[in-house]
Amino acid sequence: MMQPETWTVGRLLTWTTDYLKKSGSPSSRLDAEVLLAAARKCERIALYTAFEEVVPDDVRAEFRDLVKRRAGGTPVAYLVGKKEFYSLSFRVTPDVLIPRPETEHLVVAAVDLLTALPTDARPQIVDVGTGSGAIAVSLARHEPRAKIVATDISPAALAVARLNAADHGVSERVEFLETDLLEKTPPERHLELVVSNPPYIGLQEEATLAPQVRDHEPRLALFAGPNGTEIIARLIPQAAARLRCGGYLLMEVSPLIATAALALVGQSASFEPAIILKDLAGHARVVQARRLA
Repeated sequence: MMQPETWTVGRLLTWTTDYLKKSGSPSSRLDAEVLLAAARKCERIALYTAFEEVVPDDVRAEFRDLVKRRAGGTPVAYLVGKKEFYSLSFRVTPDVLIPRPETEHLVVAAVDLLTALPTDARPQIVDVGTGSGAIAVSLARHEPRAKIVATDISPAALAVARLNAADHGVSERVEFLETDLLEKTPPERHLELVVSNPPYIGLQEEATLAPQVRDHEPRLALFAGPNGTEIIARLIPQAAARLRCGGYLLMEVSPLIATAALALVGQSASFEPAIILKDLAGHARVVQARRLA
């Protein structure tokens, strides 16, 4: 009588990679590794020295459930409850947008501007639509001189962001404020930076989104309105009223609306002509605008 094959780490990864690929995952091997590491309560790198280890039944059962949910479209970050961003690990839930590598370009641009300030500067920053707090916390970790206010209209998102600030030891320098954009922040021209990864997807693009994004991530954080520029159009004058002379507005944008976003900034008499910063793929990613006197 033939004995059933033993489910080792290596065999599970091979089988699951093929299964998730057939289910439509564009990163099936990575997904399999992240989910198995989560089920085994280990770092993903530890799997590479454990290919021949037999996976216990209870771990395999937990892994099987995660894989089933991933095959159904749930993003991996929501399944494991975390996502790496700017070399830091952030808690994520379905109440917040999953941090993406593209947004790191916004943080890099902000850090570059802050680094150029005098050493005795104490910059004040607002992160608009903070979500998980990834931008605000990353800036606080990499610029200890800064005082940051992180705003969001969603109390559930702010709860996640507060946990992330505590996890990374910056709670004392990041204040969280429930408000729509900058409405509850004082209209005093004292801010060095206003940074934002605002909703910038137009409702007309909804059908083109990947199902795992469209069906699982918060619509409030994705969609701006029919054209995708509606939130940006509201943010520009609010930022102008709060930035100091020479301060900067930095906004992540989609390449599809970059030209329109530049035009909106150009309609404001408060800013110098804006520039576009591109990501590593050469796509328009960040709008940078300097406040005039």
